[in-house]
Amino acid sequence: MLLFLSAVKLVCEIALMALLGQGVLAVLAGDKRDSNFFYQLLKVLTRPFVAAARFIAPKQVADQHVGFVAFFLLLLVWAVVTFEKISYCVGQKMVGCQ
Repeated sequence: MLLFLSAVKLVCEIALMALLGQGVLAVLAGDKRDSNFFYQLLKVLTRPFVAAARFIAPKQVADQHVGFVAFFLLLLVWAVVTFEKISYCVGQKMVGCQ
């Protein structure tokens, strides 16, 4: 159980950092972001999460805002998994559980 929670938390953290990096590069590169190699790499990393957010979000959400929806959904999942991991460690009385 602890391994599963840690794996989900790690995937969320990687996706959150990739979405954050993609946002920063979008601001820095401006209109030329589509030709930026690192922006494209981060876009490939975040594509599954953005597609899932597009599937979950209602049709009224504009396509340019789906990245924000994905970020906040991942943040919510990360918070829930972190809370569950802490409660699992406390419940099992694990010393040094990280």
